[in-house]
Amino acid sequence: MAIALGLSFSGGALAQSTVGSIFGQAPVASGETVMVTSAAGFTREVAVDSSGRYRVDNLPVGTYSVTLKQNGQVISTRDKTYVSSGAAAGVDFASSSANATELSTVTVSASALPAIDVTSVNSSTVITAADLQRLPVAHSAEAIALLAPNTTSGSGFFTGPGGQTLVSFGGSSVTENAYYVNGYNVGEPYKNLGGFQLPYGAIEQQETLTGGYDAKYGRSDGGVINQVGKRGNNEWHFGGQVAWQPRSLEGTPTNYRYGNTPVPASTGLVSNASDPNAPGTLRQYRNDNKYWETVYSAYLGGPLIKDKLYMFLAAETTKDQGTNVENNDNAKVQDYANKDTKFYGKLDWNITDSNILELTALKDNNSRGAGSTYGFDYDTLQRGAFVTKNDVTKDNAQIYIGHFTSYITDAATLSVVAGKGHFQDPVAYGNTSPLPFISRGSSGKQPDGYQPGNAQTNTTWTSPGAKNSTRGLRVDFDYKLGDHDLLAGMDNMYYRATDQGPSFQNPYSSQDYYWRYISATSAQKRQIGWATSMTMSQKAWYLQDNWQVAQNVYLSIGLRNDRFTNFNDVGKAFVDEKNQWEPRLGASWDVFGDSSLKIYGNAGRYYLALPNNAAERAANRSTYLTSTCSFSGVDETTGVPLNVHDCTAWTSPDGETGQPKDAKQVAARNLKPEYLDEFIVGFDKKLGDNWVYGAKAMWRDLKAAIDDVCDNSRVADKMTSMGLNPDDYSNSAALSTCVLFNPGMTNNFLLESNDGSKSTIVPMTTKDWGFSRGAVRKYGSLNMYLEHPFDGKWYGRIDYTFTRGFGNTEGQVRSDFGQEDISKTEDWDSWQLMDGQYGEFANVRKHQIKFRGDYQISPEWMVSATLLVQSGMPKECLGYFGPYTQGPDGYEPGGANDPTGYNNSGTGNYHWCNGKRVTPGSNGHTPWTELLNLGVHYRPAFADNKLGFNLDVFNALNQQRALQVDPSYQSGFDTDSNTLITNNYYGQSLYTTPPRTVRLSVTYDY
Repeated sequence: MAIALGLSFSGGALAQSTVGSIFGQAPVASGETVMVTSAAGFTREVAVDSSGRYRVDNLPVGTYSVTLKQNGQVISTRDKTYVSSGAAAGVDFASSSANATELSTVTVSASALPAIDVTSVNSSTVITAADLQRLPVAHSAEAIALLAPNTTSGSGFFTGPGGQTLVSFGGSSVTENAYYVNGYNVGEPYKNLGGFQLPYGAIEQQETLTGGYDAKYGRSDGGVINQVGKRGNNEWHFGGQVAWQPRSLEGTPTNYRYGNTPVPASTGLVSNASDPNAPGTLRQYRNDNKYWETVYSAYLGGPLIKDKLYMFLAAETTKDQGTNVENNDNAKVQDYANKDTKFYGKLDWNITDSNILELTALKDNNSRGAGSTYGFDYDTLQRGAFVTKNDVTKDNAQIYIGHFTSYITDAATLSVVAGKGHFQDPVAYGNTSPLPFISRGSSGKQPDGYQPGNAQTNTTWTSPGAKNSTRGLRVDFDYKLGDHDLLAGMDNMYYRATDQGPSFQNPYSSQDYYWRYISATSAQKRQIGWATSMTMSQKAWYLQDNWQVAQNVYLSIGLRNDRFTNFNDVGKAFVDEKNQWEPRLGASWDVFGDSSLKIYGNAGRYYLALPNNAAERAANRSTYLTSTCSFSGVDETTGVPLNVHDCTAWTSPDGETGQPKDAKQVAARNLKPEYLDEFIVGFDKKLGDNWVYGAKAMWRDLKAAIDDVCDNSRVADKMTSMGLNPDDYSNSAALSTCVLFNPGMTNNFLLESNDGSKSTIVPMTTKDWGFSRGAVRKYGSLNMYLEHPFDGKWYGRIDYTFTRGFGNTEGQVRSDFGQEDISKTEDWDSWQLMDGQYGEFANVRKHQIKFRGDYQISPEWMVSATLLVQSGMPKECLGYFGPYTQGPDGYEPGGANDPTGYNNSGTGNYHWCNGKRVTPGSNGHTPWTELLNLGVHYRPAFADNKLGFNLDVFNALNQQRALQVDPSYQSGFDTDSNTLITNNYYGQSLYTTPPRTVRLSVTYDY
């Protein structure tokens, strides 16, 4: 509803929309029309119907004057009506006593609460440029999105192109969202981890859609972040901002220390011992991990040809520089510098009153990590000698969008959006060391106290030619026929990835593996990499009927059909999912017929495509090989083991040996895409003349997921039961590596005989794999809110959301240890890894309270605040599988306590600790957090309120509490002594809330 206010109520929003509507009532009279005029000279005029209703659709986002006419004569005008994307703004010319002869006396006060948009059936929060000027919010799309209910910050393991932490919507994983700028998909094109964004000062508005969108839009079962950029108008405007976040005003980051994990009693089966890191000692010295940041931005907009052609340009450069002391395993410190430069340009051409052309260019050059690395002495807490220049990670993007709109008649509108994007993500390596990386050097500490290490900071390398590209086309046709608003369209996207993924080959030597220490006498060689290329296509069409069934009843009925096709490195389709039917149904009831109370509901099915990254490791060549060796002594110059002997043969825990893969075999032949069903019911109601409140219940049920399964022995058992000899098919994917499947469904796999003379289909059920159930992700929430729209003096909104989420499948990624192999997590690799997984989800917070508001003390002074109070993340415990058995054999790869070999004498991967099953959340949660941001704004009258001085304080309470903790119960297994090593960092902080920071800024807007 308050979408009608241009603010943030639940209401009708279209996910990638860049247009909105104006609606309302006028006194019933003959010859009435309503004309809307934008600041950019765009004008539309529609007739008022016989009941006094009017509606003007497909209006570009912005501010409008709305004029009521009778027989061509102006009767009344309402200025400064703001139209939000996908929303409808209410402008009422009627009153209880008004009639045709009294029209000239009709007035509406500027502070009156607009009517609720009773045609909205979706869930959306819209934050405008004016809101962003007032609220203390970090400069990222994700920070803005977190103002909406049913959103949670994702794990710190996952970041977007600019290094920002990502967002989970409605319990979904952080890769299940969609990002749009001016109607074009700008999501990170390879893994869909975040998206590219406008310069902060170029944002006209950001719509955060948390559910319930109609058939026009798809490819997301999480949420949508939709940014609309500013445009020029008939007046020239320019301005800029300088912002500074000084290091000296930042709170001191808390240090991370080892805990005191209880060590289980040793038995005759296996011994238990504490790791060598004493309780209370430093895991990571963080007191000096501070940074400063500066932001410079400017914009210019206005008419190139008045009423005809307009331009808007904006540029922004963000620089930050700081220090990062690594943990005691690496014992290094980096001085780093990051730089992010964004450019946004837009041309708007009113070709005629009925035809509009918009051209957008967006450029983002991001580099992170420039600087130098030094040694760090954890005894003295002092930096040591220079080690290497830092590697610089780059994420560059160039995106071009064209949008043509034709108002063919008052009833018919055609919209065409075409775009393309080019993305480069190379790494400029400062570290050219020829040595192998040394992992877990603290586990290999020698009797003389030496901890292995060297100057190498990389285990893998990225190709200098790493890049992605996208192109897309969508066409929408809208036709009004009586009480029906009929829509039809198509929506196609194409993606290409080149030289993506890590390579194990050191470009500065012949070295192609690294060392991971297990103990003072054993270590493991690891060769891991899968650099590759691939393509993907996503095609869809839809039909939609928005039907005004009665004067106070509205239905939205839609149907969408999607097709997703993923191709491997030689252009062969390994996934081709056709005819994915998505019904969408929404209903809204204007209870009293005066737009003061709306009851609404929505039901829909939402499919999610596999990103290009799905081919990596699943369909293309990939290598994951290990060999465990004994040694005596360490070269203290290189950190490499000496006198290496008794190395095991190279083995792969999941069949990744670097061999090519058959596109027909790497996925189930009847593979279905991930999808969920969503149900929403809610109400919005005016409370007097100044307030609005409401509630919304949401239920999401994951119906299908895609992951990989690697238990080849189960396929062999099934073949034997079918009378087939598995040895005749041993080279087939299902018998030698991991394959994509739908957990919980019967999956049909193609296997070809080793001599190529025959093939067979092997159907694998849930029981055949040994699983007790299929993929489950259920999410329910109840949101209640109270809002006071801005009345020229103050604005405030408070939300409380109660949420429950449970199941065994987070989604395409796994947060507890940061696995971002999209739809290839280890969850479903074997039934033992899934055993104990059913529980709470990392992205669900049971309780959330969100507040945002601002108060205009005087025309010159304003204060503002945001508050986020929420309960904690469920804890996990990962160890060795099952009850204790006889060691050392039981704990070695393939033994009873490591049946998959994934522990590999290292940290645990199973939901078992100390011989007991531990489900997520059953061992507690991280603490509650209360994050308060404050803002003070001064716009002096002597500068005509165009000059602004701003002070924003983030995490004003300087509260630093754990957001996520280490789930690894054991740090390793020592075969020689038959000893499980208890991890003293278990349950300690991996990520905490950032310390207090202060941002000072000066703005000028002419």
